[in-house]
Amino acid sequence: MKLASLKNGRDGQLVVVSRDLTQANDASDIAPTMQAALDEWDVIAPQLAARYEMLNAGKAESFAFDQSDCESPLPRAYQWLDGSAYLNHVELVRKARGATVPESFYDDPLMYQGASDTFIGPRDAIVAVSESHGIDMEAEITVITDDVPMGVTADEAMNHIKLIMLVNDVSLRGLIPGELAKGFGFVQSKASCAFSPVAVTPDEIETWADGTIDLPLLVDYNGQPFGKANVKTDMTFHMGELVAHAAKTRHLCAGTIIGSGTVSNKFEGGEGKKIEDGGVGYSCIAEIRMIEKIQTGEFITPFMRFGDTVGIEMNDANGQSIFGRIENVVEEYDA
Repeated sequence: MKLASLKNGRDGQLVVVSRDLTQANDASDIAPTMQAALDEWDVIAPQLAARYEMLNAGKAESFAFDQSDCESPLPRAYQWLDGSAYLNHVELVRKARGATVPESFYDDPLMYQGASDTFIGPRDAIVAVSESHGIDMEAEITVITDDVPMGVTADEAMNHIKLIMLVNDVSLRGLIPGELAKGFGFVQSKASCAFSPVAVTPDEIETWADGTIDLPLLVDYNGQPFGKANVKTDMTFHMGELVAHAAKTRHLCAGTIIGSGTVSNKFEGGEGKKIEDGGVGYSCIAEIRMIEKIQTGEFITPFMRFGDTVGIEMNDANGQSIFGRIENVVEEYDA
């Protein structure tokens, strides 16, 4: 089934969305918010699924679904953990500065805990203080879990993945080196994220298998194709492994969001290549800059500027959008 949260208060109003994303049904009589549904998922999910089937059959009250009316499916979450499942991305960043990837990175996932109190909507603006902060998009897939017990295996963790989304994990690249140098992780360099309008149960995605999706993640930048990297290709750790990693020493509460990290594909065994040059492009600007640095010794492509727009989407085999479209324009913050 497909679920969304319309803008209404801090935590949104839960709606069931039709498979083709054209119609919605107010589901607040079943659960007022997405988090409320996740808190009692075993009880609530069958009721929502029944409503979903009625909606698709034209037997439920409905109204036109407008993606611009949506919050992120969880407008705020108890926990947002972002991994780095694509080691090609890590390799490029390290290679650009003359460093190698530690062997442990290939067995033990990277993960950080991000801010989850002020997610922005899928069509909201990215508000930034300064272009000098190095504003960048990062296109990823994410999962939402129910309550996950400490110490689960990767296979067990797969059963705790209840919903799948896309995310634009906004990064301020100019602030990252200074923060990492302190040895304590990201705070200022990670702006508020925007998730896809719709969260989808795994059974709705035909190519979901083994903790990944065998489809390209489409990124456009200022109206031009920028990336179409396949989510499954070059994925070092699947989403079940990332959930298990997060739960190694603690329980995860229902509503925990875990990200894949920037989707990144190699090109013919080497660095990526632009779409216009026959490659699959990139899911963030930092990656093309790293390749430029490796190949020419200089960064050429600038980071995002005020007025720039990024779009992120995923289509099924028939060209139908699965999660709806993230579209964010960068705006200057006016205090």
